[in-house]
Amino acid sequence: MHKELDLNLMKLSQFVEDETGELIPFLPNEENSSKDSYPEIIPILPVRNTVLFPGVVLPITVGRQKSIKLVKKAYKGDRTLGVIAQENATNEEPGVNDIYKVGTVAKILKMLVLPDGNTTIIIQGQSRFEIKEIVQQDPYITAKIEILPENFPSKLNREDKALIQNLKDAATRILKLNPEIPREAQMALDNIESPAFLTHFLSSNINAEVVDKQTLLETNDGLKRATNLLEHLLREIQLLELKNEINNKVHHDLDQQQRDYFLRQQMKVLQDELGYDTPEKEVQELRLKAEKKKLPAHAIKHLNKELDKLLRINPQAAEYPVTINYCEFIIDLPWSETTKDNFDLKRAKKILDDEHSGLEKVKERLIEYLAVLKLKKDMRAPILCLYGPPGVGKTSLGKSVAKALNRKYVRLSLGGVRDEAEIRGHRKTYVGAMPGRIIQSLKKAGSNNPVFILDEIDKVGADYRGDPSSALLEVLDPEQNTTFSDNYLELDFDLSKVLFIATANSLDTIHPALRDRMEVIEINGYSLEEKVDITKKHILPKQRRDHGLKAKDFNLADDAIVKVIEGYTRESGVRNLDREVGAVARKIAKKIALNEEYKRLLHNEDVVRLLGTEYFEKETYQKNDMAGVVIGLAWTPVGGDILYIESSLNKGKGRLIISGQLGDVMKESATAALSYLKAHASDFEIDYRIFDNYDLHIHVPAGAVPKDGPSAGITMATSLASIFTQRKIKENLAMTGEITLRGKVLPVGGIKEKILAAKRAGIKEIIMCSKNKKDVEEINASYITELQFHYVDKIEEVFAVAILPEKVSMPLIFEIPDNKTELINV
Repeated sequence: MHKELDLNLMKLSQFVEDETGELIPFLPNEENSSKDSYPEIIPILPVRNTVLFPGVVLPITVGRQKSIKLVKKAYKGDRTLGVIAQENATNEEPGVNDIYKVGTVAKILKMLVLPDGNTTIIIQGQSRFEIKEIVQQDPYITAKIEILPENFPSKLNREDKALIQNLKDAATRILKLNPEIPREAQMALDNIESPAFLTHFLSSNINAEVVDKQTLLETNDGLKRATNLLEHLLREIQLLELKNEINNKVHHDLDQQQRDYFLRQQMKVLQDELGYDTPEKEVQELRLKAEKKKLPAHAIKHLNKELDKLLRINPQAAEYPVTINYCEFIIDLPWSETTKDNFDLKRAKKILDDEHSGLEKVKERLIEYLAVLKLKKDMRAPILCLYGPPGVGKTSLGKSVAKALNRKYVRLSLGGVRDEAEIRGHRKTYVGAMPGRIIQSLKKAGSNNPVFILDEIDKVGADYRGDPSSALLEVLDPEQNTTFSDNYLELDFDLSKVLFIATANSLDTIHPALRDRMEVIEINGYSLEEKVDITKKHILPKQRRDHGLKAKDFNLADDAIVKVIEGYTRESGVRNLDREVGAVARKIAKKIALNEEYKRLLHNEDVVRLLGTEYFEKETYQKNDMAGVVIGLAWTPVGGDILYIESSLNKGKGRLIISGQLGDVMKESATAALSYLKAHASDFEIDYRIFDNYDLHIHVPAGAVPKDGPSAGITMATSLASIFTQRKIKENLAMTGEITLRGKVLPVGGIKEKILAAKRAGIKEIIMCSKNKKDVEEINASYITELQFHYVDKIEEVFAVAILPEKVSMPLIFEIPDNKTELINV
């Protein structure tokens, strides 16, 4: 085994004394480095972790038996051998394939036998060589070699001289940066004049891997070798400069810390003298404040831990104010602050009725909750979701509920929220971390049982930062929100006493799991009568206050309010109605300010004069004597409306044409109705040949308005039955319901809006599925006194009510060729 001694070559003397007492020069004599001065066949000594360069003196410890035999025989002879580096340093018995092909001819200067049996030799590199042929491998490797020339120009040009000078300058720079290298090395470096030896000397001493050093040794072009060597030296300079910079910075930081410590001690003394609060006093005040707040046990334990940590933090450190704010936030939360509920149910009902007309289902549910809470003090609050069109008072209802229950009111708008941290908060390890908006709102409210409005819950978004809907699952689950965990707070907070009321315009965009956790209460649009009542009780007084008017200054008659509702608004709620009444109030305020004459009680003609031409034309019933024209009922986001279904027949080949910008569901309803009539043509005395000889066109005005839904199924079937039989349709009749291929009539939604639309249009009778009877019963009876309802289960019952026995005044005469027959295979 041989291993390189931990000796820096630069520590060696410039001369080494041989056994005869002569001084052997450290700097080689290049004149003796010719091809003829060495034997053609020499023994090869493999070494590991070492590359020997020409002219360099190197101590090597030899431990392998083969290597010891080789060294001793060479020492007794001409002391010449070839030194080559191993490719794999872990190989204990290197063969011919385990060593590089280029090495250095060396001369043994001295040999020492150590007590442990190892042999140490001091060798000096002479010339580079390349193995041409292996002569023998036992007992050691001998090879036929070829001496490699140095290939340095005999006369250096300016660029070459500059390159050599850069090598010396780089080596000098390394000596200055590395205090561990002795100063004698500079003397050795200054005495080197040969460019070839300079490159070998520096290559041997650079801090590089064996592979890199071997590459330098194998480079035949001397200038190229010098260029590669300079790259290694410059990299080493960079590392040394970085190391020194880090050391200087560490020393500077230590000095700065000591300086800061003494300044802090002096500051502490000055603060005591001036009477300023010290960190210890701040912590003590926080502890006293926490005791008064009556925090739960787990919060007290966590707070004390944070306060203890605060005493160990430097007040000037960035973490100190963050921890102070965190502790203050924990203390300020309403852990035990609860407002006392007012259990006067009559008062609560009066407040809800006074501030909101209609909304009976919501009011009833809230009164039920209050009644149960009165009997059972620790009841968990329900999670309500008010679902309905815009402007019907879903959000404002929350304020009325808070007032009725004598609770604090909190509103959180969720529209456009896309970050999950908005609900749960950020972890306080982040810079600028904040608690979630749920916990922040409770802190602002100052109680743990407020009425909490989650506004526009259907408009919550999601992106790469998370899904807020998923975070709301814990908030709105009564089984989980007793231990709601905010990422910033890191403590469980009880939300079970909070009365959450969510509002939404659509249920389709709400996460299914989130929708399952809420009690959904649908709020339909207001009827005309309800809007008139709301205008009188709320909108008119509000607009008078906003415009500085009094009750005696102006008022609206019922017919004027109806004109505003029908002619200038089209909505389920009352937002636009509020704006239009405000416009009337502004006109009146202007006349009063200009001392102009005006009417104090306004009627419908006065409204038209003040507001101008009506924006909307009321869809009313139009009497007609044509076959195939039937009135259907439709639901829209702004309320209900009547819909005319028109059918016509033209000579053709049995095509079905559908127009009026209908959706897929409505087109399928038309197809199902036609298929049913074809299948039951004989039952309704329809000649089946008409279907093949006439094109059917179904149109639903207005053509610019998109329409869809299954509600027009029975209306289309009635229209087709009328056009094919040329029989009259009953007057003042409308209908709604879905049809199947078997002729079944199915229930549909939006019944209240549709019925109110039919009443506004002057309809007297309505046909619908018998299963929709329960929806009619929920409508205020005073609103539907003039309407007659026909409840059906089959399409035949619809035809019996809607289609009269007599033909229209000008019936279509069908012309069917006699020679056209149809074969039907059963």
